[in-house]
Amino acid sequence: MSGGDIAGLIAAGVFAVLVALLAVPILKLGKVLDELRGSIRTLADGATPLMDEVTMTVSTTHEQLKKVDGIASNVSDTTANVSALSSLIAATVGSPLVKVAAFSYGVRSAFAQGSKAPRRSGRRSR
Repeated sequence: MSGGDIAGLIAAGVFAVLVALLAVPILKLGKVLDELRGSIRTLADGATPLMDEVTMTVSTTHEQLKKVDGIASNVSDTTANVSALSSLIAATVGSPLVKVAAFSYGVRSAFAQGSKAPRRSGRRSR
């Protein structure tokens, strides 16, 4: 054997040891990746029903909000109708009621002044 052959054998041995040393972390990394794949699969299996429930909840909430919007619209219409009705009543009853109150006040004032007529005595005050 020549020196080149011995150098080739040493290089081949060092390469074999290097491959053996690198194979251990690569195998461990493969196991970690397998565990990660299993965890992701479990997470995906659990997330799918959760997403379905969230979708159903959002759909139900949307329907309820439509109903609340209808109720709010009806309340707004009712408020406008009550406001118009109170304005109508104020215009219809309010003006004649004010006139009656003013007339009754005038009548009361006239009767009150008539009963408090000044008495004349023979004396004048200075």
